[in-house]
Amino acid sequence: MPSKEVPSSENLCPLEQANSYLRQAVKELNINKGLAEILSSPSKVITVSIPIKRDNGEVEVLTGHRVQHNGVLGPYKGGTRFHPMVTIREVSALAMLMTWKCALMGIPYGGAKGGITMDPKLYSVKELETITRRYTSELIKDIGPLVDIPAPDMGTSAREMGWMMDTYSTNQGYAVMGVVTGKPLSIGGSLGRDMATGRGTMLTVREALADVNRSFEGTRIVVQGFGNVGAAAAILMQNAGAKIVAVSRSSGGVFAENGLDVSALKAYADNNRSLAGFPQAKPISNAEILTLPCDVLVLAAMENQITEENAHEIQANIIAEAANGPITLNASKILEDGGATVLPDILANAGGVVVSYLEWVQGLSYLFWEEEKVNQELERIIVNAYRKVIHQSKERGISLRLASYTLGIDRVAKALVDRGLYSHQNT
Repeated sequence: MPSKEVPSSENLCPLEQANSYLRQAVKELNINKGLAEILSSPSKVITVSIPIKRDNGEVEVLTGHRVQHNGVLGPYKGGTRFHPMVTIREVSALAMLMTWKCALMGIPYGGAKGGITMDPKLYSVKELETITRRYTSELIKDIGPLVDIPAPDMGTSAREMGWMMDTYSTNQGYAVMGVVTGKPLSIGGSLGRDMATGRGTMLTVREALADVNRSFEGTRIVVQGFGNVGAAAAILMQNAGAKIVAVSRSSGGVFAENGLDVSALKAYADNNRSLAGFPQAKPISNAEILTLPCDVLVLAAMENQITEENAHEIQANIIAEAANGPITLNASKILEDGGATVLPDILANAGGVVVSYLEWVQGLSYLFWEEEKVNQELERIIVNAYRKVIHQSKERGISLRLASYTLGIDRVAKALVDRGLYSHQNT
C-alpha cells in the first residue's frame, strides 16, 4: 500500500486520489496489510508503441496503454480513450475505480482502462482507423470476450469499437461480438447504450430525491458538461418533470430562469458546435454555473471541478458525479459537512458499464433484447446498488462515497480470500 501520508487533495493526481479512497475503505473494513497490497496493485500494465504512416507520408509513433487492475470477479472491463492527457498513472487510477464500480454494481467484471496519448481532432478518419487497428493488434493477446472487453471513452465512439471488433475478429477468423461493447447496432451493439450513463445518473438522482420525499416535478437542475452523458441526463430529467435552468460546455454555458428546452438546445449545439447564442437564454461561465442556486447539480464535465476554493459557494442540495472525480477529497468533505448529498461517481455514472455488461451478455448469447428490457435491467441494477449504498452509509455512519467504496472493495476482497492465493508451490 502507498504511504499513509497523503498530500492535500488539491494536489492529488488521479492515482493518488484513487489510492486515498482505497486507504479509507481498507481502514473502515479492517482489511489486513497483505490483502490491501493486492487490492492496490494492478494485475497487468501494458504499454505499446503505435507506428503509423500519416496521410502526408510521414511516419509517427504514438504510445498506448492498457491497465488491467483486478480480475478476481471476471474478465476485465473498461474504456479506451484517445486524449492528449492520457498517462499510465491516469489509466491505472481509472482501472482501479472500474474494479470497485463493477463490484458495487454486482456485475462479474474486473476493472481495466486503456488509452492513447493523442488529440484525435488532429487526425483524419483514415488515420484514426489505422491508429485504432494497430493499437488493437498490439493488444490482441491481452483482450477478448473472456479476457478484457474494451468500450468507448473520451475521444472514442461506436465507430472505433467497430474497428476494434473487426480487427480482433479478423485475427480470430470469425465474428467475435463480445470483444468490445458500445459498438454499432449492426454488429451486435445494444439498444439503450447511447443514453445509458445519463440514464444511470438520472436514476440515482431520482432515488435521492425520493429519499427526501421529492420527485423531479418542479426540481431545478444545473448540468455542467453538456456532452453525451450530460445531455442524456438533462433530457431524461426534463422528460420526468424537472426544470433544467442551466447547462454548459467547455467554452461556456447558458442560463434561463424559467428553464431551458433541452432537446432544442441539444439540436442547436450539435448544429453550431456551441451553446452560444441560443435564444431566450443568457450566457454563463463554467465557474458561475457551479454556484447557481438549484436543487440538483450534475457534474458531467472533467475532474477537479469543485475544490476547496469553491466548495463553500455551492448551493445545490444534491450533487451527482456523472464524470469521474469532479470533486476533490477535501471539497467532498466540505460539501457533506454542509449538508449536501454527494452521489459519488462509481454509483452515479455506472449506467454505462451496466449496459456494456448487458450488451456483452447479449453478444455471448446471440440473443438481443428490446430497449425496454435493457432499460428495465439497468434500472434494477442501479436502484439495487443505490439502496445498498444508503443502507451501508446509515449502518456504518459514513458518507455515501465511502459507503460505495467499502461495498465494492469488500466484495473484491472477499472474492480474493475465497479464491485463495495461487503460487507454483500450491501445485
